[in-house]
Amino acid sequence: MPGQRSITEAEKLAEAKLGGIALHREQMAVVANIYRAASTVRQHLENSVLRGADLTWTAFVVLWVVWVWGESETRHVAEEAGISKGTLTGVARTLEGRGLVKRAGHPTDGRLVLLSLTEEGEALMRRLFPAFNEEEAFVAGQLSGEECRSVAEGLRKVVLQVEERGEERRRTLLDGAEPAPRRSGRRPRA
Repeated sequence: MPGQRSITEAEKLAEAKLGGIALHREQMAVVANIYRAASTVRQHLENSVLRGADLTWTAFVVLWVVWVWGESETRHVAEEAGISKGTLTGVARTLEGRGLVKRAGHPTDGRLVLLSLTEEGEALMRRLFPAFNEEEAFVAGQLSGEECRSVAEGLRKVVLQVEERGEERRRTLLDGAEPAPRRSGRRPRA
């Protein structure tokens, strides 16, 4: 099963499958390892520190965004959290039901909704984040301080590449056309 292979086994299988194809191997390894690291860290944090608070990764990220940015429009929270507005609606309802966030109408535009933390949500984040940060230190424990700074800087460069040049690249790949809307829950036509 793919989820049960070690990183070394996965790399060997990929090399065996792709050995004769001309590829940008170093860049492929970067992107594959970003994905693997993100999945591994997310799973570890959900199964350790977040489980005790009965939070999913997505719920924690929403709380983090609102905690750091303060009261925010839901569309901005969804964008910062990397989730759809529809997903945010469900997460926000759950967090609101637990008394951790509150939703309010925008004072000048009734179409917009604002999210903010309640006192209980603020208290949870002040209590939870130090434990979360201890786990961040654990997962980066094999890296020196200099290596941590280097990895963080390299990842910032990857993010900036996509943020600053990704839209242009997508348009080039699509010959200037807008991407087709995703067909939610449906298989693409053959």
